[in-house]
Amino acid sequence: MTKKKVRRNHSPAFKAKVALEAIKGEKTISEIAQRFELHPNQVTEWKKELLERAGEVFAKEGKDPGPDIDGLHSKIVR
Repeated sequence: MTKKKVRRNHSPAFKAKVALEAIKGEKTISEIAQRFELHPNQVTEWKKELLERAGEVFAKEGKDPGPDIDGLHSKIVR
């Protein structure tokens, strides 16, 4: 009888933790993969994605710009 593999879903926080560990460079990808029970390719993929998308954290786009001051002033005047 063959053993059925179960696909695991990892939280974004877990992925970030693993990717940050890989970016630090204190341990090899293989050591990190073994510690978190992952395939080394998965660790490498998450590391690559974090490095590519890190700039989005600081992007001004998508942030709440706050209240529309001019619009509020015009409503007060009316």
